[in-house]
Amino acid sequence: MAAFSSLTDRLSNAFKHLRGKGKLSEADIDGTIREIRRALLDADVSLEVVRSFTAKIRERALGVEVSQALNPAQQVVQIVNEELTAILGAGVDRPLNFAKNPPTIIMLAGLQGAGKTTLAGKLGYWLKDAGHTPLLVAADLQRPNAVTQLQVVGERAGVPVYAPEKGVQSAGGDAVSAPGATSGDPVKVARDSVELAKTKLYDTLIIDTAGRLGVDEALMKQARDIRDAVHPNEILFVIDAMIGQDAVQTAKAFDAGVDFTGVVLSKLDGDARGGAALSVASVTGKPILFASNGEGLKDFEVFHPDRMASRILDMGDILTLIEQAQKQFDEEEAKKAAEKMSKGTFGLDDFLEQLQQVRKLGSMKSLLGMIPGMAQHRKELEQFDEHEIDRTEAIIHSMTPAERRDPSIIDGSRRARIAYGSGNTVSAVNGLLQRFEQAAKMMRRMSNKSGMGGIPGFGGPATGSGKKGGKKGKKKSSKSGNPMKREAEEKALRERLAGKGGTKSGGSAFAKKPQNPALPAGLQEALSGAGENGEPTLPPNLGGGLSGLFG
Repeated sequence: MAAFSSLTDRLSNAFKHLRGKGKLSEADIDGTIREIRRALLDADVSLEVVRSFTAKIRERALGVEVSQALNPAQQVVQIVNEELTAILGAGVDRPLNFAKNPPTIIMLAGLQGAGKTTLAGKLGYWLKDAGHTPLLVAADLQRPNAVTQLQVVGERAGVPVYAPEKGVQSAGGDAVSAPGATSGDPVKVARDSVELAKTKLYDTLIIDTAGRLGVDEALMKQARDIRDAVHPNEILFVIDAMIGQDAVQTAKAFDAGVDFTGVVLSKLDGDARGGAALSVASVTGKPILFASNGEGLKDFEVFHPDRMASRILDMGDILTLIEQAQKQFDEEEAKKAAEKMSKGTFGLDDFLEQLQQVRKLGSMKSLLGMIPGMAQHRKELEQFDEHEIDRTEAIIHSMTPAERRDPSIIDGSRRARIAYGSGNTVSAVNGLLQRFEQAAKMMRRMSNKSGMGGIPGFGGPATGSGKKGGKKGKKKSSKSGNPMKREAEEKALRERLAGKGGTKSGGSAFAKKPQNPALPAGLQEALSGAGENGEPTLPPNLGGGLSGLFG
């Protein structure tokens, strides 16, 4: 999400002055719209998209839904979220079009350097993981070593590659140095791959085609020839999220040239301004199907317009986090871990197992980036060392089985031995044991549903039950009928809660974040699966694995 980091910050700032206002004037709304317009233009979003987007927001913000809202500021944020979702794809998640009679043929198109070859491997890995039998086809015979690169990517993904031609080789091989030269016939390669797929029973073909540094007729003719030869079920236009203002013209040229059916955003982890995503879907009317946000094979996900809009507005993406967790975590193991937590027999061996399962979810930075309100902690996230899990594993592996079962027996001499054996300092060992103790306490509370109400961010009643608790709750819920007095009361209550380690607003537009020193702000609430609206929750053992990484 680095491509949207600047936009996220600017939009969050645009909403700040709206907080606490019981009624919004036309000047308030115009000021917010002006800030949103600047933020979008600064992010390289197309001017025509910005004009249309801000006009719709202004029309709705000045309408009845805001003027009669109990909290007009939050209503404006909701409007921006809905309109952002609309321009990212009208809120519709369209799956891949699979052929009724295999093979399903997917053709990749785009400029050179957009990341098509790497994307082919990621898509192949994703399809294989979903139970398909994909075959990568090396039809880019123009870029030096493109065939070799696809073979390497295919080997990493565990997906076979059809490459009957070597293509253009760089100096040192059979060098062909003429600009735009092609070694072999890419159209024949693509056509033959279809017959091979039918014979060998591959159900999906992913054809990697050539690109150029700029749009020209030779590029489009070759793409059209391949399209007409194999009649693909999907033509995916791969576009670099860092391309900037050129995104619209490039997308229009490819749409006119090959009539692509869907868009794939690559390099979303880049440090550019990411406006391409907001422009392409709106201008072409073609849905964004996938997003690639890293170099790893797993740094690839289905594109959900509503979830991406939430990420851009720093509201997080808990649904994707939950889906990833449920996919990687074993249900039986989670139940066993929950049992151990409730009985108090959860040891460092179990803790190590949770950390290893967390690692399967992918990059820790990407994982934590899905937590609401984490934009204000971007510096801390960028500085987070992904090798922290390695060091933690080394410390635990240096312990004896008895020490892992019962960390309380680890005295000073044992800590020195563990530090020496793992190549760490004694303070690092102390830090791990403290974090483990905190994580174990948190997980015991999470496993005890009746006790979750009193934990900040866990939802449910605040404390206890019975007459006393009931009266207390009734007293707290009383509010003044005077709007100014009520606002003052609410402000005083927020300040009092903040002073006691409760929650207060900040970070994202209007997110509530528990202030727990053991976790980054916002993480505890997400891990608890607050569930106020009945949303699904994360596996109970995920919380301990993540919280154990932070002191």
